[in-house]
Amino acid sequence: MRDPRGVHRLAKEIEMSQSIDQIFERIDRPDRLPTEVARSLLNAIDSGRLKVGDRIPTEQVLSKQFGVARTVVREAISLLKHDGIISARQGVGAFVAYPASRQAFRISSACFEKRKALHKLFQLRTSVQSEAAALAAINRTEEQMSTLRDMLASLRQLILRNRIQAETLVQKEQDFYLKIAELSGNEYFAQFISLIDNHIADHLWSVAVKNARVTAKNDAALAEHEAVFVAIQRGEPDAARLAARIHFERASQRLADRADLADTD
Repeated sequence: MRDPRGVHRLAKEIEMSQSIDQIFERIDRPDRLPTEVARSLLNAIDSGRLKVGDRIPTEQVLSKQFGVARTVVREAISLLKHDGIISARQGVGAFVAYPASRQAFRISSACFEKRKALHKLFQLRTSVQSEAAALAAINRTEEQMSTLRDMLASLRQLILRNRIQAETLVQKEQDFYLKIAELSGNEYFAQFISLIDNHIADHLWSVAVKNARVTAKNDAALAEHEAVFVAIQRGEPDAARLAARIHFERASQRLADRADLADTD
């Protein structure tokens, strides 16, 4: 005799599979699959198609619907769990969490897009800033180095505080590397970097500030700033170029590693 509870579960799975087509759209060639799946799930929650307390469809169902591997779905669910948007009940499944249980800012499409844009700007700045640092090691004057030393000391004091002022930190870091560009003796480096900084200020400021707030206590970042300064002070262009490249590559990676955290507009 067939187990009526098993029949009931099967019927619920069929019903969910049929109705899920009305909730999600298939993903075509996303830049980063887990991020895109997480974004789609969050959009369904924000729009009310999935409500607080609703059970999230199984990995198997979502994998088939999105056309991705189950490991991709699992990572996407993990992102939302970490943010408190989804809660898990062992042996039962994952559910849309109550807003009070959310541990961080909610992920939105705009957040992901802005962070990707900032990531690209870091990549662009890597080459420009490293060459500016190399020229600064050759062309800087003692007076200019005194100013740069004071700027680094101010940065160090801010980073080592118990309470980070994220907006101030972003501004001071930008000023420090803009000054290095000015020390290069090539005004076009400074103009180009100013364009990047102005674009961040106008369009990506909240993302940059949130990123600084999360990563500010990273002693590695301070060590990277100091390595750039020391190489310039010693007049070593190759070392300065490498130190600046390392900083911006690692800053870009630190931003990319924050896939589980979201930013506000």
